[in-house]
Amino acid sequence: MTEIPEHLLKRAKEARERLEGSDAPAEGSEAASAAPPAEAASGEPAAGEGEKIPAHLLDRSRSASEQAAMAPAAPGGPVAPAPPSLPTGPGGHTQRLLTVVKSGSIQDVKAMPQDRVHVWPHLLLGEFVASLLCTAFLLIFSVFVNAPLLELANVNETPNPSKAPWYFLGLQELLTMFHPMVAGVTIPGIALFLLILAPYIDRNKENAPEKRKFAVSLMTVHLMFWAVLVMIGSFFRGPGFNFIFPWNDGLFFDF
Repeated sequence: MTEIPEHLLKRAKEARERLEGSDAPAEGSEAASAAPPAEAASGEPAAGEGEKIPAHLLDRSRSASEQAAMAPAAPGGPVAPAPPSLPTGPGGHTQRLLTVVKSGSIQDVKAMPQDRVHVWPHLLLGEFVASLLCTAFLLIFSVFVNAPLLELANVNETPNPSKAPWYFLGLQELLTMFHPMVAGVTIPGIALFLLILAPYIDRNKENAPEKRKFAVSLMTVHLMFWAVLVMIGSFFRGPGFNFIFPWNDGLFFDF
């Protein structure tokens, strides 16, 4: 549907006022008689009551309608219907603008799981509370349970076998197999150095034990190696720290 621009309406109004003030009824009657065709061609009534459209606009609309009526139809077929009007946007534009937006530029509203916590207060506070609980337990346990102490040491008599506490029996067992420098410094130093490098070698961030095969294997080998040495020194070493079978010679270890 066509709308008459504002400046044309204003120009038509000025022309009508000039025609009403002159003695030219013929032109006024021609414009009045041409108004119905313009209204039929445009499909809308005049912009206002009593307003008339200029003659040159009427001639242009009349020639356009005549050319549309004289257009030849397709031979042997019906007249093709007029193409449907396209939806227009602001200003009468029919173009569309399609923009490809990367997924990373859109804000992600999903909460990502956080596997990191601050050292203070989360880690240090938990460790401090655990140390207080352990200290309180040892204090209460030592009040009600006496330590299994032996008799006073006799400088003229050395116990046979002379064994270190159980947590040092692994080192004492290594001393029977290697040189003191190797057994006391080299092997424990290599073991501690490997444990220090373990977090830098194994970069796996999984928390499930079944997905941390390297870390679990390394710690298992370390613990089993030391546990076997402690068990041998405790139960399979007799007088002179010689190898024995406890089911034959007895048990030379005080719990």
